[in-house]
Amino acid sequence: MLTAEHVWLGIGLLGQALFSARFLVQWLATERRRQSVVPREFWYFSVGGGLTLLAYALHRLDPVFILGQGAGLFVYARNLYFIHRHRERAGAAT
Repeated sequence: MLTAEHVWLGIGLLGQALFSARFLVQWLATERRRQSVVPREFWYFSVGGGLTLLAYALHRLDPVFILGQGAGLFVYARNLYFIHRHRERAGAAT
C-alpha cells in the first residue's frame, strides 16, 4: 500500500535526482566546449531540485536541510536573474 511517507520519499528522491542531473548537464556542456561551462540548464535543475528538496526538508522538519536548500535557492534564482537580464540587454543592443 502506498502511504504518505512513500510519497514523500519519492519526492525526496525526485529532488535529489533533479539536483544531481545538473552536474551531468554541466559536465556534458564542458566536454563539448573543452572549457569549463555552467549552462543555463544547470541553474534550472538547481532550482527544480532545490525546491523539491526544500519541500521534502519542510515535511521532515529538518532545520539544517531547510536552511541549506533555502540559501541555495536564493543563489540559483539570482544566477538565472543575471542570465535573463544579460540576454535582455544583449537583445536590446542589437
